[in-house]
Amino acid sequence: MHGQKMTTERVSAFSDALIAVIMTIMVLELKAPESPEITAMLALWPTVVSYALSYLFIAIIWVNHHHLLRLVHFASTRLIWVNFLHLFLVSLLPFTTAWMARTDLAPMPVAIYAGVFVLVNAAYLMFEREILAHVETDAMPEPARRLARRRTLVGLAIFAAAGLVALEVPLLGFFLICCALVLYLQPEIFNSRLQGQAE
Repeated sequence: MHGQKMTTERVSAFSDALIAVIMTIMVLELKAPESPEITAMLALWPTVVSYALSYLFIAIIWVNHHHLLRLVHFASTRLIWVNFLHLFLVSLLPFTTAWMARTDLAPMPVAIYAGVFVLVNAAYLMFEREILAHVETDAMPEPARRLARRRTLVGLAIFAAAGLVALEVPLLGFFLICCALVLYLQPEIFNSRLQGQAE
């Protein structure tokens, strides 16, 4: 019975609250320099860049999370647990962001940072598949599903490559992470593309 099932609105509300806490924890790592000189501010560029990228990533997660949840009305038990896993992995971002910033984008911290992105993306793939398994074909055609899955797999591959590259060239690994995030900026792009082709 539907009355015994958890609605996706509750899942979304819980996720919103936890993501807000994660963002708050992350912003606490931003410390103002004690010196009034501009050079002191410029020296903080690894912290600022790391924070900005993580903030963007969490914002992208939030947008894509809501885009998927609005496709279904009720959450299965599996979806709830996959969501918990996904959010747990996202909660690791403040720690890895701080480590990367404090070490001035050193190889290992950047590689671990990319590794967290791999885990988050893998959990997102599980979340995406669980959602789409309960979505009618009329709401999201099969070609759109394939494109969405392909995008997630490509993102996963880029994050993994970024982690390996970061061990040798951390700035290049960091750049690859930024490139992978571009894939998720517009979650509705596949539906829009298919609608345009139909017209």
